[in-house]
Formats: sequence, structure tokens, C-alpha cells
Amino acid sequence: MRKFYSTTAAFRIALEAIRANKSRGILTTLGIVIGIVAVVTTMTAANGLGNRFKESVSALGSDVLYVSRRPWVFSGNFFQFRNRQNLQMREAQKLNTGLKNALAINPTTNTNKNVKYLSKTLEAINIIGTTEKHMVVSSSVPESGRFLTGFDIQSKKRVCVIGSEIKENLFGDIEPINKKMKLGRYTYRVVGVMEEQGSAGFFGGPNFDRQIFVPITSFMSSFGSHNRDFNIAVKAAPGVVLADFEYEVIGEMRKIRKLKPTEEDDFSINQMNQLVGAYNNVMGVIVIIGLVITGISLFVGGIGVMNIMFVSVTERTKEIGVRKAIGAKRKSILTQFLFESSTICLIGGVFGIVLSFGITALINKLVMPATISLPIVFVALLVSVLTGIFSGFIPAFKASKLNPTEALRYE
Repeated sequence: MRKFYSTTAAFRIALEAIRANKSRGILTTLGIVIGIVAVVTTMTAANGLGNRFKESVSALGSDVLYVSRRPWVFSGNFFQFRNRQNLQMREAQKLNTGLKNALAINPTTNTNKNVKYLSKTLEAINIIGTTEKHMVVSSSVPESGRFLTGFDIQSKKRVCVIGSEIKENLFGDIEPINKKMKLGRYTYRVVGVMEEQGSAGFFGGPNFDRQIFVPITSFMSSFGSHNRDFNIAVKAAPGVVLADFEYEVIGEMRKIRKLKPTEEDDFSINQMNQLVGAYNNVMGVIVIIGLVITGISLFVGGIGVMNIMFVSVTERTKEIGVRKAIGAKRKSILTQFLFESSTICLIGGVFGIVLSFGITALINKLVMPATISLPIVFVALLVSVLTGIFSGFIPAFKASKLNPTEALRYE
């Protein structure tokens, strides 16, 4: 019970210290508020971006390998991949014959074209020629309508499946299914709309909602096949270890391209984990930079708290002398002033968290899905208290070392 009363008294004294000089108190807690807002929004934004990115690239499939001309993520000289031969449709067909542990093989190629519906035009839209196997190698599904079928590919049907952003920007409230639109100079009929997936554009990758799928046969008929580069998605059969499957794909590709044992691969094997790893590395650096900037803000706020605690110790020197004269120990004085500085920072932290909820709601509405989790709130409160302890230690230590006789003489 005694501890409860002492805690209540310390909290009341901390509030009185802020009230004693409102402008000084507001400026003191303002630095902490800004620092906590920066901590919370940095961590929330990092989590939101991470979740959005992983949801987006999950459409690529964790058990799918992508054979490409060059790697998705690389360091070094870009020109080392310049002279590599484009992947061809026939290589996908040979992989389909040669691989024993593949569930599905899906060749794709793409180009950028302006697309038009009635009077509306969207520029530089990614048109992807693909097959019905796309539904096997990818986790994305149509939100309405259907995807391409084997009959569409065999018959070279001019049909297309559009991304959610195409639907929103080109058709608006109009139901796009069975509507005809222009892809470049050619007319295609919409048979499906893909669910919203987001963007992997953080690494220069595609915006999955701003693309259109067409039968690969129709694509080559409309947009040409001469010297066109293909990507080949290869999905492992159930139960096959992906690392072992990768060696099988590499071996088969080297065999198809007739590479000698001493020659390096002139193709690349990509997978979703490479993008996730690169993303984590980049975001790690960004978060560290954000936390360093946040640390500077908290340091400035901590200096303000230290100043107000020095003033508080000076104003209450006689009170400290009386307490020591009647038997108060140094530890008790030290603890009280540390508790006061921590309380001041905690008040700023609470206001910072409340403000962060409003900023996060705005981010969630205008930018991306983002929510403040309990661990983030806990970290923010812990940072507030620790800032109070560190910034209040020197004034508290000074107060605990005051000589009671000299303190009682202080006017």
C-alpha cells in the first residue's frame, strides 16, 4: 500500500512539474511525442509494406522456378547478361518433354501497349502472352469471369483477362466481361478480371494489377514472335524438394542449350525467395535509417526532459534536504526523480501513440493496409520509459547526492 501511495505521489508531482510551466512542459513532451510518432509510424509502415509485398509476390508461387534470360536480383555489372541468348518457345516445349518432376510448365512473353475502351486510353500496359497453365503455377485467380483455357490457346482466340487496376481505370462502373477493347491495334474480348494483387514494383518488378493476359498464340500472332524473349515458369510436382528440382531444371536447360561442362550457364533460375530476401535487405536498411532519425528526435526530447528535471531538482532542493534529514535514503530520492522523468516521457508516449493511430488510419485509407499491433504499442511505451530513465538519471543522481545540511540552507 505504501508503494502505491508513493507511486501516486510521484505521478502527481510529475504532472505538477509539467503544470508549473505549461509552455516548458509542452515543449518537453513535444519532443517525446514526435519521437514516438516516428517510432510507431516507421514500424507500422515497414510491417504494412512487408505484408503488402509478400501478398503480391505470393502469386509467383513458393514452389515455382522461373527460367529467364537474366536474374531478377543481382549485384555487379548488368552488361554481363547483355549477350545472353533469348529464351525460345521451343525450349519450353523441350523442358516439358525432358523434366520428370515438373507438375506444370508455363512459357510467357510480354510487351507494353496502349489499351483502349471507347474513349478511354491507358498507356504502356503490360500485355502478357501465356497459357492455361498459368492457373497452376500462380496462386492468383479471377475475381470475376474466367481465365484462359486450352481451347483459347489452340484456337488463337483474341480474348483477354484484365487486372483489377485496368478494370477500375478503364471500365469504371461498367461490367467488363464480354466487352471488347483495343490492345494496341487489335481487338480483344474480356473474359475475366483478376483479383487485386498489388505491386512488386519496389524492385522494378511488375504491377500485378496493371497487366493483361492473352493466349500466347494470339499474342505472337498480334505482336510478333521474331527474336522475342520468353520466361518459363516451372512448378515442381508435389513432394519434390525444390533445391533438387532446381538442379534438374539447370541440368535440362544446359542439355537443351548444349553447354559444355566448362561453360557457365547462359540463363538464370529465379524464385520468389530471391525477391523476398532482397526486399528484406533493402527494408532493413530503410528501417535502420528511420530509427536513427527517430533516435535523434528522442535524443532532443530527452535533453528537454533532462533540463526540466534539473530545474525540478533546483526548485525542490529544500524539500530534498528535509526528506534526507528525516531519514530518506539516496536510493529513495534517486528512484523518485527517475520515476518523475519516466512519467513525463510516458505521458508524451501515450499522446504519441494516440496521434499515431490517426496517422496510421490515414495511411490505411490512402496508401496501403496498415495497422498498429500490440507489440508496436508495447515497444513505443518501453522506448518512452527508457528515454525517461536515461534522460532523468543525471538530475536524479545529483538530487540523491545533495548534502542535507546545505540543502536545508538553500533559499
